Amino acid sequence: MANTRDIRIRIKGVKNTRQITRAMQMVATSKMKKAQDSAKSGRPYAMLLADIIGTIANEFVEVTQSYFAERPIKHRGILVIGTDKGLCGGLNSNLFREVVRIENSAKFISIGKRASQFLSKTRRDLLADFTVPDKPSFADVRKIVEFLLRNYDEGNIDTIEVVYTNFINTLRQEPESIRLFPLNDLTSMVEKLHSRFQSESQTNQKDNREILIENKDVVLSELASLYLKQEIFQLVLEAQASEHSARMVAMKSATDNAGTLIDDLTLQYNRARQAAITQEILEISAASFSN
Repeated sequence: MANTRDIRIRIKGVKNTRQITRAMQMVATSKMKKAQDSAKSGRPYAMLLADIIGTIANEFVEVTQSYFAERPIKHRGILVIGTDKGLCGGLNSNLFREVVRIENSAKFISIGKRASQFLSKTRRDLLADFTVPDKPSFADVRKIVEFLLRNYDEGNIDTIEVVYTNFINTLRQEPESIRLFPLNDLTSMVEKLHSRFQSESQTNQKDNREILIENKDVVLSELASLYLKQEIFQLVLEAQASEHSARMVAMKSATDNAGTLIDDLTLQYNRARQAAITQEILEISAASFSN
């Protein structure tokens, strides 16, 4: 049995660890609430923009704009949205398992240090890596989208897909892979967006007004670019809400486990101390009888 001094040192160390995890839990809780509010508030705009694009594109029998046309896929373009920090449970591990399933030729762009480290370590074709702050703005995401569009227009990548962690609720976050470009199946795109962000009681309202547009390719190009920026911005918000939620749950679990460990060590300490006292009494009694 360990002596009482070693047990006291372990108890002190675990208590210090519990203080740290509790502080991290409180910080994550504060960030989690703000991130969840930001993610939820951006969903209606993302859905409305998708509805507008779907309504306008369906007005034309043939859409010749390149963003709406399917083309042979030589290299898929995959944007992986990870985290900068760890201590968020299995969030990144689950996300990277989704990346490992990608078997076709692909070129990757990463957001977050953990994602870039994983892609570099596994020797995948990493075109660029970006970081975004805890409170990302639309401008922070714009440079990422411009890089994606530039590579798409130049033919370096033939699709724009995103692998991220979808925020469902505080206790549930699921990795998901979605394809954003080309926009060749608008009906399916809009339906998936509504099913991902809306409750079943909400319905997608169709705009039946006649629309007359001059320079339709220019309008569709600008709308598609705006949609991509808004959608990726929304996915970054979803991923951050997932990150802070997972970290809060992980730190709470660590704090609870530290408390349980302290209780076990305290019981062990009391037993060791009682055994030491009993041994001393026995030694004193044996010494008195021998005299």
